[in-house]
Amino acid sequence: MRNFWKRQKVLVTGGGGFIGSHLVEKLVEKGARVTVVDVNRKQTEENLSGVTSKVRLIAGDCRKKQVIETACSGQDIVMNLAARVSGIEFNRQHQATMFRDNLQIATAVIEAARINHVKRFLVVSSACVYSLQCSIPTPESEGFMGEPETTNEGYGWSKRMAEKLGMYYAQEFDMKVAIVRPYNSYGPRDHFDPKISHVIPALIKRIFDGENPIVVWGSGRQTRAFLYVDDLVRGLMLAVERYPQADPVNLGTNEEVTIAELVNKIKLLIDPKRKVRFDTTKPDGSPRRNCDNSKAIQHLHFKSRIPLSVGLRHTIFWYRKYVSPK
Repeated sequence: MRNFWKRQKVLVTGGGGFIGSHLVEKLVEKGARVTVVDVNRKQTEENLSGVTSKVRLIAGDCRKKQVIETACSGQDIVMNLAARVSGIEFNRQHQATMFRDNLQIATAVIEAARINHVKRFLVVSSACVYSLQCSIPTPESEGFMGEPETTNEGYGWSKRMAEKLGMYYAQEFDMKVAIVRPYNSYGPRDHFDPKISHVIPALIKRIFDGENPIVVWGSGRQTRAFLYVDDLVRGLMLAVERYPQADPVNLGTNEEVTIAELVNKIKLLIDPKRKVRFDTTKPDGSPRRNCDNSKAIQHLHFKSRIPLSVGLRHTIFWYRKYVSPK
């Protein structure tokens, strides 16, 4: 079978982060010539320690014209994973910051790619583009319906604008652009800082830190679907390879669980004796959240492969080995 990625010159912005570092490792494995630009040099060197000698590293802010234009020079493909991400409370209190910073990233990177005649470009959007009133499972057609969910509104709008940039650049400048909307990714190297972590890394850290009982907001009956990072990376690569059509595609899984089931799965893998208390004075949030994956199946031939139970084991093993106090 033909290897699309062999000898391709690929720039990964944000390539030292959680998802970006896994993507870089897979690209190296496929024989791509990878350049990484990331503002966090220490994190980049730690996360890419296994492939540092095989990639070109650029430490810098990709919003800066000189940094990103230099990084894009001579590239065949740019995969834009650079983003400002944070937890719900920061997002809620800093809507302008989240909108501004992520829109600046999207604009700077796609323009530098255009100037350098890059052959293909990846826009990594987010499930945060969808409104709280969206259909479940959510089709891509609802990506611009209503307002994004209020706690992530600034971030959600910045991702909507990044998608529009991709569409308009494809239309006006004949660029080949792929657009993906990932759902609830998790895995090794995830963000475990409480200020920016999502539910899976937050729960893992709190259990390792000794919290007992584990206090969970809401009733626990709300459902979510979680995509393991290896599956996500495969989806990103398939989008660039098979569907650079400036047409958004959800990347998710059909394995949907309640938050109560999720907490129990994590608890059993770390400390089965730990107690759990659901704080029903706190909101559940959306009662159900999952995406329609039919478009990814049709155009990318993509389906998730790694069950939640397996992905959680891998993530907890990594956390115990590299993060948890000895």
